[in-house]
Amino acid sequence: METQKFNYDNNIVRAFLYATIVFGLVGFLLGLTAALMLFYPELPEFLFGTDDTTIQSLRSGNIQGLINTQGAMGFGRIRMLHTSAVIFAFVCNSFFCGAYYSMQRLLKTRMYSDTLSWIHFWSWQLMIVAVVITFLMGINTSKEYAEHEWPIDILITFSWVIFGINMFGTIAKRRVRHLYVAIWFYIATWIAVAMLHIFNNLEVPLSFTSWKSYSVYAGVKDALVQWWYGHNAVAFVLTTPVLGLMYYFMPKAAQRPVFSYKLSIIHFWSLIFVYLWAGPHHLQYTALPAWAQAVGTGFSIMLIAPSWGGMLNGLLTLRGAWDKVRENPILKFFVVAITCYGMATFEGPLLATKSLNKIGHYTDWVIGHVHIGALGWNGFMAFGIIYYLIPIMWRTQLWSKKLAHWHFWLGTLGIIFYAVPMYISGFTQGLMWKQFNPDGTLMYKNWLDTVTAIIPYFKMRFLGGIFYLSGAILMVINVIKTVRSGSFQKEVPAEAPALANIGSARKEGEGVHLWLERTPKLLSILAFITVAIGGLIEIVPTLSLKQSVPTITAVKPYTPLELEGRDLYVREGCNSCHSQMIRPFRDEIVRFEGKNGQYSKAGEFIYDRPFLWGSKRTGPDLHREGGRNPDSWHFKHMYNPRITSAGSIMPRFPWLITNKLDRTQMVDKMKLMKNAFDVPYSKAEIDSANKWADNQSKAIVQRIYSEANDLKDQMEKEKAAKGASYIPLEQREIVAMIAYLQRLGTDIKTTQIQTASAE
Repeated sequence: METQKFNYDNNIVRAFLYATIVFGLVGFLLGLTAALMLFYPELPEFLFGTDDTTIQSLRSGNIQGLINTQGAMGFGRIRMLHTSAVIFAFVCNSFFCGAYYSMQRLLKTRMYSDTLSWIHFWSWQLMIVAVVITFLMGINTSKEYAEHEWPIDILITFSWVIFGINMFGTIAKRRVRHLYVAIWFYIATWIAVAMLHIFNNLEVPLSFTSWKSYSVYAGVKDALVQWWYGHNAVAFVLTTPVLGLMYYFMPKAAQRPVFSYKLSIIHFWSLIFVYLWAGPHHLQYTALPAWAQAVGTGFSIMLIAPSWGGMLNGLLTLRGAWDKVRENPILKFFVVAITCYGMATFEGPLLATKSLNKIGHYTDWVIGHVHIGALGWNGFMAFGIIYYLIPIMWRTQLWSKKLAHWHFWLGTLGIIFYAVPMYISGFTQGLMWKQFNPDGTLMYKNWLDTVTAIIPYFKMRFLGGIFYLSGAILMVINVIKTVRSGSFQKEVPAEAPALANIGSARKEGEGVHLWLERTPKLLSILAFITVAIGGLIEIVPTLSLKQSVPTITAVKPYTPLELEGRDLYVREGCNSCHSQMIRPFRDEIVRFEGKNGQYSKAGEFIYDRPFLWGSKRTGPDLHREGGRNPDSWHFKHMYNPRITSAGSIMPRFPWLITNKLDRTQMVDKMKLMKNAFDVPYSKAEIDSANKWADNQSKAIVQRIYSEANDLKDQMEKEKAAKGASYIPLEQREIVAMIAYLQRLGTDIKTTQIQTASAE
């Protein structure tokens, strides 16, 4: 057969490689900033100004600078920006970089369309920039790893579809009959991410000119769909695509074949099947139905087998080549990456068991676990791929292997100094929360005692972040020097015989999987069925059965002012530090609502769009916050938490005190809730929404003034100073926030509580 000549496109690979490096540094810096703010919450005050004379500041005596930031440097926003930057900007760009390079060579063809390649690249980078801008402005949905609002969700979908068309088009015009294992993982990744992203991000915009939207799911149902997405975002964004890269780049770097073809098959199909079932393990002991929690635990434990199968397949590929690891920094990165993958995928199922989950959930243990995967598995794989590609694409030697080795050791130290303190911190938190005195009282009743005890570990984690970032900076220096010493090869000449058309029917004596490998359509359909079945069985019954969430007659919709306050809570990212889910444990019931003794019920969340159960408790749970503290306490706590809680690491929110509440969309929000989600607002309530809000605001302000004369005097002085420009306290954002916080968990304090099942 005649040999065909063509060129591989390195240009698009270079673009994604540069984006990986740039956004990697951005993501690491944001993570370091968030880590710093957990033991130095005054950082925004230091940078922008403060009225607190006990704090050093670049603009002492003037808090207006901090107010003018409008919370852009708030921990909640920085934290969600960090996670999104690492996942969507760093890891995804590294996947696209490796995929565009490896697909062309594995399929012996150029990408299907250069135009589609560049549309994919620029639309993805545009999405990342839009995320940065919107998150800093407080525009977010609060749903973990899916905080992007609806226009950005659409942009992600568009870019992902473009990538899919380009990938499947390239597979269709391949010159290699059988698809290599890396391509299987790329296909499964594309299918699963498309499914997860679309179903989790179904939302109704307030209007097509507004960035605000509300999830089509509420409460328990929203929680199940979100963690079905959240866990499998880890599976199909942070795991399967990187496994595909491992199956290509590890053998290439080691110059050894993959250890076991059969193990690759078992690893692939079992992994993509089991992963989709495990999401509910994030919701153990919550208001989620018990059967879903049990299924999540069972399949999480099953995950150990396929995960470790992949780890062993990667490490055993180095059989007979371990001597190379000593000298080759690329292999060093890959070995530690795969080891971290094995550690994380063993620890995850352990955390999914109820025995350990009740101690570990909401603690820093989970943070340490996640970063073993992010820093070790994802980060080190990306670094190894960068070091592999740079010399090849620029046709030169790596400028300094010594610098690469230094990067490796600094990165490894960074992982150790990050993860180990977080494990100790997590164990400390989980055990301190549950300690009782012999008389039945909590040993650490004051939540701050459990926070101050772990601050030394926050500082050690910050040191680990510095090590890790320092290593990445050394890599940047090495890359720049290597690029300058070489000559980039934009078009790489290649040749291969055309693929003969032999039909898609299975041949006599042909193995089933060999047949699947040469029939991409069938393989893709089977992959879709495999990843979809778990979600269908878990989610469809929960969404379709009304009985899955019993109705509590005492639970009423939020008032207009409380709805606005909830949106402010979401805007500031408060759920990054506070949960709203009291689990049925003695310590949580006593700590968060001793008199009422009520753990959280599924029926309490039927009007929560989105749910706000949280995944980390830096501050205490807030689900029974209503009525626990006076309104004036909340006012002062938001202005400066150190006033009400000495030693608090909560950031300040002074702009809530000064901002006028925007109520222009308040009635529209109520109409949307009624019309789209059948929330039982009456026409009279909607028509009188502004008066309703006015009355509730006046009542809150009256209580604030009666409780705190100093605040009343402060407002009167401000009114005298500002004159006509003075904004009455009743019209400010803080009042809406207080209204929401004081509502939390108060509905079921009534003496008569009826559920649908009791009628």
